[in-house]
Amino acid sequence: MADEDDIILSELDDEELVQQMHDDLYDGLKEEIEEAVNILIARGWTPYDVLTKALVAGMTVVGNDFRDGILFVPEVLLAANAMKGGMAILKPLLAETGAPRMGKMVIGTVKGDIHDIGKNLVAMMMEGAGFEVVDIGINNPVENYLDALAREEADILGMSALLTTTMPYMKVVIDTLKEKGIRDDYIVLVGGAPLNEEFGRAIGADAYCRDAAVTVEMAKAMVARKHNQMGA
Repeated sequence: MADEDDIILSELDDEELVQQMHDDLYDGLKEEIEEAVNILIARGWTPYDVLTKALVAGMTVVGNDFRDGILFVPEVLLAANAMKGGMAILKPLLAETGAPRMGKMVIGTVKGDIHDIGKNLVAMMMEGAGFEVVDIGINNPVENYLDALAREEADILGMSALLTTTMPYMKVVIDTLKEKGIRDDYIVLVGGAPLNEEFGRAIGADAYCRDAAVTVEMAKAMVARKHNQMGA
């Protein structure tokens, strides 16, 4: 194991460094991730490339292994914390470089549900794709969603649930939007392990998103379509 301790990040070439970052993220090593992010930026990498190729790619592996029962919540939280360290450095740089602003999303886990790992990953990847993300956290009653959508002038509402018992609350939120006559003002995306496409359709969401990567693709496509309709 002695060799492991002797890795000097600045001596690795770009490819090796990115691979090492994937490993360090997996192991939840926040300081190493922060150092590596700074090294890549100093080498002339764009903030967006650092985010997508090093951080998001690494977190995707973490997400998959969590789903498959290889990693457990504590490890995933450590990895997410390391990712946050890297993101803290990249965020102001992404804003400066004017990573294209795609739109604004309000995201939160529904009432009765305190799971947030999937939601956090979606929020991070959406930010990486150029969306502005307002994360309202866990256990949100319908009022929280409505307040945030109005306050933030959001384009997209993202709701997540990990429990079969909290899934139906998504319909409560969508029905309330309908009652207030504002359902069509927002793109509503839903996700979480127990959901499926059929459920998304049944409750009146615009789309069910299987994972964070799909969420980003869906959001991009739907925002583009909305802009086209408004332009028409």
